[in-house]
Amino acid sequence: MSSYKRAYSNEQSLNFVIPIIVILFLGIIYMMTQRADSGYASFILIGGAAITMIFWVRVLKKMTKDHKPLYTQAREQETKNWVYDLIKGENEYVFVADVPGPEDKIAVRLVEGMLYIRGTMGFSKEVPIEDAKSMQIFDFKYRNGVLTLRIK
Repeated sequence: MSSYKRAYSNEQSLNFVIPIIVILFLGIIYMMTQRADSGYASFILIGGAAITMIFWVRVLKKMTKDHKPLYTQAREQETKNWVYDLIKGENEYVFVADVPGPEDKIAVRLVEGMLYIRGTMGFSKEVPIEDAKSMQIFDFKYRNGVLTLRIK
């Protein structure tokens, strides 16, 4: 399903705002040159307006940069390196993995061969289990951050 609205990034928004600011400052500079009678005063005013324009363009660029918080980058790295074991037996599977959170915050579902796992701190994973479309989770154990499931 696609959305009819187009999302704009900060960089795209900045591409609209900066030219408007530049045009406004150029208009102010033009007005100052028309009103100032002495040559030195107009150069000082034009220089001040140009420095102000450059300053505000830089401030706007810094404000619109997308920064990811450090804890998010560390969290992404941690979830990328997530390892699990899926041991296949005769009529069952044993699934073992590290999952963050207390036991009451761990949610596990098996739907049509896809194992959905949710923990705390935004942790969620999907693990496909082949030939498990008609199987169910038989046993759930969670001890010291290690989740163990028996699927029959």
